[in-house]
Amino acid sequence: MRPAADRLAELLGHLLPGPLPVRVRAWDGSRAGPADAPLVMLRSPDALRRLLWQPGELGLAEAYVTGDLDIDGDLADALSHAGRAIRDRPWVRPRPAALAAAAALAVRLGAAGPPPRRPDGRARLTGTLHSASRDRAAISHHYDLSNDFYALLLDESMAYSCAYWTRPDDPAYTLADAQRDKLELICRKLGLRAGDRLLDVGCGWGSLTVHAAREHKVRVTAVTLSRAQRDFVAERAVREGVDDLVDVRLRHWRHIDGGGYDAAAAVEMGEHVGDAEYPAFAAKLHDALRPEGRLLIQQMSRGAHAPGGGAFIESYIAPDMHMRPLGRTVDLLESAGLEVRSTESLREHYATTIDAWRATLESRWNDVEDLVGETTGRVWRLYLAGASLAFAERRMGVDQILAVRPTREGTSAMPPTPAAWYSPASRS
Repeated sequence: MRPAADRLAELLGHLLPGPLPVRVRAWDGSRAGPADAPLVMLRSPDALRRLLWQPGELGLAEAYVTGDLDIDGDLADALSHAGRAIRDRPWVRPRPAALAAAAALAVRLGAAGPPPRRPDGRARLTGTLHSASRDRAAISHHYDLSNDFYALLLDESMAYSCAYWTRPDDPAYTLADAQRDKLELICRKLGLRAGDRLLDVGCGWGSLTVHAAREHKVRVTAVTLSRAQRDFVAERAVREGVDDLVDVRLRHWRHIDGGGYDAAAAVEMGEHVGDAEYPAFAAKLHDALRPEGRLLIQQMSRGAHAPGGGAFIESYIAPDMHMRPLGRTVDLLESAGLEVRSTESLREHYATTIDAWRATLESRWNDVEDLVGETTGRVWRLYLAGASLAFAERRMGVDQILAVRPTREGTSAMPPTPAAWYSPASRS
């Protein structure tokens, strides 16, 4: 009988132009493919069955998450190598005869049969897209996984967003330092002063809320849809002695009331708003600010010709997430009456941040498995590896957008230059 790897190589040859982009080791121990390519291990015919029932990204992801498929070595390196090899080849749609031959090979390899059971952890949302109840379920799916899990993954600030790496070549400079520099940069761009009122929309685990209250003595209204986050931030404010300055609310952004805020921030929350709903979101932020009040949005974007997200992320990580190119978000903010004064790309900073999270995930893998199980751990391993590549390869970006609500007369009270935002002397 021919080795399974040879038959796999023949099967893939019917679907992909050119030689195998990776080296394959089949469940019978046989190998095929270039010796210098990353090694992909198929542990059983179920890996192939998953691809037959769910072709494309999602089938591959579920094969990896279940352990039916594995990678020898660094996952991000393997994904990058395979992606380049496939992108560099002209795509030709397989002819019916090739598809029939591939199907016959799959049957002989033992891949025929009912669809395999899907792994745990897939989002199952119901209701109208971006209704308050569905948004709450989507946020809960991602952020209520476990406060203890995020405490394992993140630094002590619990900042789950792109850091700002001011000294990336300094070995003594850590993720915690880069997150502190990011929080301080946001506060400087917002021009926060003691006694100011800050609205923190989508406050996460309170990294910006607590930093602004502790370091700048501002009064913060923090808003989240996650009950676990709300309770965590309230307890954290007490623990860090700023509970007199922090009011944390379990609330949808549509239900934010009041106005007159000196500043507002939404740090990597706007991706969850939805495309059709974003004009109303921008208007809500405009109306929450006093004239000359500033808004800082840190938000992921996608390339003009890149999809953003993808089937795996939307199914297992962040359902209903929407990204758009930076320029379209700027247009929406200005259409709401805000004046955009600055945009700053942090794309490379995010690849570095995610790689720091990946290193932590691997170094604490046993604790991750004990806390959330191997399947969820593998979901996050794949998610972080793919996200790092997406930012490094410019399929996704992340930007800080600073806007102001000008007065009727057009005044903004903005500084003449942004020099103070980046002055080392102004850092905490």
